[in-house]
Amino acid sequence: MELVVQVMANVFSLEVLFICLLGTVTGVILGAIPGMNGGIGIAVMLPFTYSMSPATGLLFLGGMYLGSSYGGSISGILINVPGTAESACTAIEGYPMTLRGEGKSALYYSIIASTFGSIVGLFVLVFFTPLLSAVAVKFGPPEMMLLAICGLTIVGSLTGKNVVKGMIAALFGLFLAMVGVDNATGRFRFTFGTTALLGGIDLIPAVIGLFAIAEMVKQGLGQIEIGFDENTKELEEVRFGAIFGNTFRKYSAHLLRSSAIGTFIGVLPGTGGAIASFLAYGDAKSSDKDGSFGKGNPAGIIAPETANNAAVGGSLVPMLSLGIPGSATSAIMFGALTIHGLIPGQRLFIDHADVAYTFMIGMFVVTFFMFLVGVFGIPLFAHILKLKMKYIIPVVILFSLIGAYSVNNSVHDVFIAIILGLLGVLFARLEIPNTPIVLGLILGGIIESNYVRSSIIVKAQGLNFFAYVLSRPICIFILLLTVYLIWANVRALDRGKKIQRETNIEQDLQEG
Repeated sequence: MELVVQVMANVFSLEVLFICLLGTVTGVILGAIPGMNGGIGIAVMLPFTYSMSPATGLLFLGGMYLGSSYGGSISGILINVPGTAESACTAIEGYPMTLRGEGKSALYYSIIASTFGSIVGLFVLVFFTPLLSAVAVKFGPPEMMLLAICGLTIVGSLTGKNVVKGMIAALFGLFLAMVGVDNATGRFRFTFGTTALLGGIDLIPAVIGLFAIAEMVKQGLGQIEIGFDENTKELEEVRFGAIFGNTFRKYSAHLLRSSAIGTFIGVLPGTGGAIASFLAYGDAKSSDKDGSFGKGNPAGIIAPETANNAAVGGSLVPMLSLGIPGSATSAIMFGALTIHGLIPGQRLFIDHADVAYTFMIGMFVVTFFMFLVGVFGIPLFAHILKLKMKYIIPVVILFSLIGAYSVNNSVHDVFIAIILGLLGVLFARLEIPNTPIVLGLILGGIIESNYVRSSIIVKAQGLNFFAYVLSRPICIFILLLTVYLIWANVRALDRGKKIQRETNIEQDLQEG
């Protein structure tokens, strides 16, 4: 009882509340700026937490983490420039809604889903940490390899009308993931004699180039007509209450499934919110009955936003209980813990229970502030649509280049972003989607590194690789899940083609 009183007194002190709000607002802003994600923000702001108490400093960083997971959807929905890799799928459905004059509705769907996913992920963090930690340690290299391969099955959900072009995009992403060091031999691959590629292709510059720079170049070349001014009136008339009720009445199944996907993926070390959002989007599209995905379906916003925010709470489970970060951002927060003299693991909840529980309960306060910032900030965000694109383009490109540079403080990353941006424009002309490229880049490294580790284990034990994999129950489950997802995607694609044929026939009859 004494611990409960102490934790509540810590969480609801004016200093902690202000720090939570400041961290959340900072995270939302950084998430909305292409390239300036939560991980970069936390790394930059980490020294400022030295003078704070451990719990307060962690909540400031946690607010940035959670806020940036939502903030990336803002620019993705409004101008088709995802602020973070997690928001790539959100832009697929959110931007078409903006073009229809429903950008404000899309933003409301995003903040509602982000809040719900955050609450579920944090609830699991507080009450199920020991159970999920036990599950996480059972995922060895074979399981992680198959899980990443399973993630590739959703390429069909990201391809639009042409599956072949989507597969080409995914293969190009896998190729980008191979640039740099060979995990098996230590040799450099596909560097073409330049030092710029020795470290491989980083995810952030790739996302900036393929989405932000490519989109701005297309806008500048006049390939897309937006007509924001014509839609401003409709955006202003949307009511939050109606969207809130519709979200839980019509999309409750997506909220629950995506929360489970996000939390589970977040718990697994080395994954993160991007993989969770892709899997959740693929799951949502597999249930598409009217062929509306890719044209502005709210379910395509709700699913990935729920998942990537649920993954925040999930990623903190192994970090706090096992000392194993679940994502790159939680790895930086792991460093923050050690800087303050705290060692993650079971002893953290015994020796520093007040700090651990103040942080976990305080993250619910952060979620509340994120909800308030999202809801009351949407009218302000929507004013972006009133700006002329000739003013938006140079600002976005400037922030994009700064974001690409800030990842590794490398000019090479800036050039990589520019080159991939120009390739993104070319791919757009060829109608090759860029989202599967990002998916391939994310999963390629996971597949290769875990395959190498699995091969070493198999060789050391003198076993057959396939027999070793099939002897592990979790591997069998993942393989069955992979088969199901392939079947579900094929069914969804066939259904979409059927709907398209029926629509074409109706149009022909009307014209005739």
